[in-house]
Amino acid sequence: MQLVTNLYVLTGITANILDPQGVDIHLFKDHPPFCRAVNDLPEGHRRCVRCDMWKVKNYAAEKGFQFYRCHAGICEAVMPLYDKQQPLAYLVFGCFLDDSPMEEQWERTRARMDWWPGGPEELREAFFHFRQYTPQQLRAYSETLEALSAYIRLKGMILRTEQTDLRKLELYLDQHYMEKLSLASVAKELHIGRTKLCGLAKELSGGHTLSWLIAQRRIDAAKLLLLQSSSTVSAVAEAVGISDYNYFSKIFRSVTGTTPSAFRKSAKNSRERPEK
Repeated sequence: MQLVTNLYVLTGITANILDPQGVDIHLFKDHPPFCRAVNDLPEGHRRCVRCDMWKVKNYAAEKGFQFYRCHAGICEAVMPLYDKQQPLAYLVFGCFLDDSPMEEQWERTRARMDWWPGGPEELREAFFHFRQYTPQQLRAYSETLEALSAYIRLKGMILRTEQTDLRKLELYLDQHYMEKLSLASVAKELHIGRTKLCGLAKELSGGHTLSWLIAQRRIDAAKLLLLQSSSTVSAVAEAVGISDYNYFSKIFRSVTGTTPSAFRKSAKNSRERPEK
């Protein structure tokens, strides 16, 4: 899952995982503005869910990814991940456009969105935020994901696709720690009640709060950036989701016992110190 996330960072193409019935297990949420708008509407979300189920039932390729357009006319692709002969999960990527003229693709989508309450023209601006990819780029991306799926099968890494709520929380924080997070926003994204979420956070952190968990994840990421990049401390703070330099330094010190600058300097001195 982390490797799939890394591919998203590099390419901007969103990948996700569906269970054998085509149900999204809510691992990745970085959808383009158009898809977010559609999913925020109950009718749009229902159509997206039905489309996911349809793509799983209608997979017909001999191997690898099968490309298609979703209910809204947006390009996507799906490929099963097998356990022996049975599909245990489905790897999907999408929310992009091919390299044909954008206006032609918009007209295709426009014709499919006549159910939109305010009329499809309301979605036009969001539609034009989609990225376009050439066949060569899509082939390179799909072949990389196919190699990843082969690695997963080889290592026997797929045991089951049903994620526990605890695992969902852990993965969500890994994916979104750099964003503005709150108890309400995380509960909404994971479809978990706030009281239950507080309990999960306490279980995952060994007795701490969700805010503590988020801070811990941000500081872990900041430590890596301080060690592996030449970015300023302010830039590192921004990168992990903390815009206030003084607040970042305070949180960093409370977690590590030292300041960001002192942490970087100490690590640098340790690397430069000759071995005895």
